[in-house]
Amino acid sequence: MFSVAYAMGQGGAPAQGGQAGGGLLGLLPMVLIFVIIYFLIIWPQQKQQKKHAEMLKGLQKGDKVIAAGGIHGTVAGVDEARGVVVVKVDENVKIEVQRSSVSAKLEK
Repeated sequence: MFSVAYAMGQGGAPAQGGQAGGGLLGLLPMVLIFVIIYFLIIWPQQKQQKKHAEMLKGLQKGDKVIAAGGIHGTVAGVDEARGVVVVKVDENVKIEVQRSSVSAKLEK
C-alpha cells in the first residue's frame, strides 16, 4: 500500500513556463460560445420583439388582426388607457382582447 501511495505522489511537476497564457486561452471557447449564442438566438429574438411591439403600437381602427387563440377579426376600436383592443368578429359580434394578445396584423 505504501508503495502505491508513494508512486502516485511522485508525479512530475509541470514545467514552470508551460501555462503562461493558459488562463485567457481557456476562456476563449466560452467567449466564442456566448458570441455564437447571442447572434443565433438572442439578437433575432430581440428584433422580433421590437417588431411585434411596433405593430401593437400602430394598431388602428380597420386593421385586420389575428388574436391569441386564432380569432380573426377587424379592429373596431383601441382603448389606450386599459390596453384593450375591440375586435369585430362578425356583424353584431365585438369582443375585447388585451392588446398584447394580438399576435399578427394581416395586410389589407
